[in-house]
Amino acid sequence: MIKTDILIIGAGPTGLFTVFEAGLLKLKCHLIDALPQTGGQCSEIYPKKPIYDIPAFPEILAGTLVDNLMEQIKPFEAGYTLGERAETLDKQEDGSFIVTTNKGTQHQAPVVVIAGGLGSFEPRKPLIPNIIDFEDKGVNYFIKDPEVYRDKKVVIAGGGDSALDWAIFLADVASEVSLVHRRNEFRGALDSVEKASELAKLGKIKLFTEAEVIGIAGDGNVEAVTIKHNDAEKGETILPVDNFIPLFGLSPKLGPIGDWGLEIEKNAIKVNNAKDYQTNIPGVFAIGDVNTYEGKLKLILSGFHEAAVMCQFAYQIINPGKRYVMKYTTVGGVEGFDGSKKVAKKEVVQSIS
Repeated sequence: MIKTDILIIGAGPTGLFTVFEAGLLKLKCHLIDALPQTGGQCSEIYPKKPIYDIPAFPEILAGTLVDNLMEQIKPFEAGYTLGERAETLDKQEDGSFIVTTNKGTQHQAPVVVIAGGLGSFEPRKPLIPNIIDFEDKGVNYFIKDPEVYRDKKVVIAGGGDSALDWAIFLADVASEVSLVHRRNEFRGALDSVEKASELAKLGKIKLFTEAEVIGIAGDGNVEAVTIKHNDAEKGETILPVDNFIPLFGLSPKLGPIGDWGLEIEKNAIKVNNAKDYQTNIPGVFAIGDVNTYEGKLKLILSGFHEAAVMCQFAYQIINPGKRYVMKYTTVGGVEGFDGSKKVAKKEVVQSIS
């Protein structure tokens, strides 16, 4: 039995930052994740994707963000159960919870925090009859290493942030980048739309709007795609390519967590955002992309904020009747569990009765 103060389900950025905020409160954390490494989607799906909305970093690669978070939480000596999926949640007579994984590993804690991002996920695939024949043979639903596309002809389909961001990034990597979208208007950030439009004017991106990819051809590997235009006069365009990357988002699934008796709305866990991000089960919190409430923004930044607030209330559950005095780390630094000390964000001084 692994015992800890806070059991975190999900080792993505939000789960990792929870370790830091809990560590400032002298609370020990243990993380469970079905993936074999920490970082969630940032490590598994797009480690080389640039992220633009992390404070103090005009641009940072997703994998680098994870590396930095791991360095930040090192003083707090978190435990990890990786490559195992949280299966069951059982409340004990003393108010604590036992979470058992699909491999039978048991964990006990007075507080459980679900930070599972989108949960388990699979890509939304376009309805192209033979697309499965070309998967991993030129068709990819994620971009892990952009160098794979160095000097290649690439077609990206989609109209959201991922499609725009990767089209912009690969414009300096691939020999040719084409972006295909079913509408004239994109759903991504305005700044990204403007960048893509400017690159199109410069001839670095080929834009096909009001169009969609309806066919793939090749002898073993992708050699061409067929683009159908909404305008009947334009008909169809056959475009020679090396890679086709449809980026239509992920289809999220909560998996076993959906059977824990939590209040679910549109495949996300409802929480009390007016106070502490607690679920309908006292002692069980949900933070990051996995939760929902009025005005929710699915941003890593939002998950960081929710983690900080949640830890204050988790402290009160773990240490009933105690209070603490908060100071900034610019004054006191950050003290690890081994007594080491360094300057970081903020510090919560030892609790007093």
